[in-house]
Amino acid sequence: MPRADLRALRTMFLYAASAFALAACQPAALRPASPAPAATWNAGVAAANPYAVEAGLEILRSGGSAVDAAVAVQAMLGLVEPQSSGLGGGAFLMYYDAATGQVTAFDGREAAPAGATPDMFLNPDGKRMRFVDAVTSGRSTGVPGAVAMLGAAHQRFGKKPWPELFDPAIRAADEGFRVPGRLGRFANSNYPQANLPDARALFTHPDGRRIQAGDSFSNPAYAATLRALASGGPRTLLSPPYSTRIIERTHAEPLPGTLTQADFDGYQPRVSEPICGPYRVYLVCVPPPPSSGVALLQVLAILDHTDIAERGPDDPQAWFLFAEASRLMYADRDHYVGDPKFVEVPVKGLLDPDYVASRAALIGERAGPPPEPGTPPGFKRGQDATREPGGTSHFVVVDAAGNAVSMTTTVESVFGSGRMVGGFFLNNQLTDFSFVPVEAGRPVANAIAGGKQPRSSMSPVIVLDRDGRLVAALGSPGGSAILAYNTKTLVGLLAWNLPIQRAIDLPNLIASGSNHFGEAPKFSPAVLAALAARGVEIKSGRGEESGLHVVVVRTGNTLEGAADPRREGQWRTIE
Repeated sequence: MPRADLRALRTMFLYAASAFALAACQPAALRPASPAPAATWNAGVAAANPYAVEAGLEILRSGGSAVDAAVAVQAMLGLVEPQSSGLGGGAFLMYYDAATGQVTAFDGREAAPAGATPDMFLNPDGKRMRFVDAVTSGRSTGVPGAVAMLGAAHQRFGKKPWPELFDPAIRAADEGFRVPGRLGRFANSNYPQANLPDARALFTHPDGRRIQAGDSFSNPAYAATLRALASGGPRTLLSPPYSTRIIERTHAEPLPGTLTQADFDGYQPRVSEPICGPYRVYLVCVPPPPSSGVALLQVLAILDHTDIAERGPDDPQAWFLFAEASRLMYADRDHYVGDPKFVEVPVKGLLDPDYVASRAALIGERAGPPPEPGTPPGFKRGQDATREPGGTSHFVVVDAAGNAVSMTTTVESVFGSGRMVGGFFLNNQLTDFSFVPVEAGRPVANAIAGGKQPRSSMSPVIVLDRDGRLVAALGSPGGSAILAYNTKTLVGLLAWNLPIQRAIDLPNLIASGSNHFGEAPKFSPAVLAALAARGVEIKSGRGEESGLHVVVVRTGNTLEGAADPRREGQWRTIE
């Protein structure tokens, strides 16, 4: 990972905070000159469902760490929000260690089987397979990594015994819970996965009725899986008999996959330093590729070349700058980001100050044609052809010692592939690869390959101050729109100094290529008219809603959190 002089970076914070440079976080250099005194924080959880929040709080009340609580939150989300995440999916986790100032990135992204081929989502005539056919196929499932990743994090930063972390979700799966509104809606939706045999069997009462919001619902098979995980450890799902069952389920027609036990045996979560870059007087840290965090850093750097910070949410020019910077970011992200073990990702080039300045200089007075990707020195690749539905969730945990987890977790599409094992859905994460491996004779960065991780828009964020102390932890689901949701919230918090809830509540605007999608009714008529005059016409009705969860550290180590009203999220503390 490219590195910059962190002493110089700290100087930039003091004297030229709006300039941009790349830094790989070397935690020791980010520590305060003298250690901060020990303090007790008002520990809390922000997550997409109240059951998951309470599961995390239960672990925190009993002395658990932020990572301990994260395991409990994920286990509960897989039960009460299976349309978005679960044991059969993947995740990225950012961990902040309050005692050292260290930030660690954990990568639990799913991996393609060794037998995956670049053309496996192409029809015999060489044309792209219908997306719905690919999603529900056995070929769509990669080796699930979320639980193994949490195990790696727990080994380093856990306090409580692993088996105790599943107790809240086991109780709920055995005894039943009230069906949340979103689960009831998706269980009765027209999504193909919701109408496949596995989902129909899970979501149908003995009398033949499909579950509805407010019904009592239990999942004994899921409880049994959690008991197996509690006793068997983090690699339980990667070992027989669970791995055998997953392999068999993905080998079933239609379009069977190629997963083998060797793929499961070889899977290891990746643990690394994050990539970090300054935004105004803060340091923003995200996971390295195949996460798209580098794109988030790039768009913030582009915006630092504009006067967006001097404007505000009621100024149409601010939203125009946001949209144009987003389009430039997506053009580069889609072109260059992939699994760095298989393709060289030009992280340093994408964030090079001169290159960023050249991209920012392309922002004019009106939105023009879709921007082309830029050319960091020595790079040229084919145009990407990736689609990213958003069956994803995000949560934040801060414990009593001030340690923090920001984790984005997914099964890819709604209910993943629609195929189940042990009461949980399998991911369809391999459809996050580009279906077209070569374009205009050039290889695509996100093309399919055996053992490769697909590119991900998931980019959980940790924000630090100039002394390496925690400022904020945040993230969102939403497929490729995650980058826009996170950027909007960071601009609201760090540039416009808005209260947390106001920053989350700002209208969503996703600008990519020639498209400007967003929550048009939430913009004032005057802003919409002014944007239209600049060539930006916002259209509603596409994409999954955001599910932002944010925690900010206030004076005296007091935590202030908030959840996105677009979902069923909640922020609560142990007080």
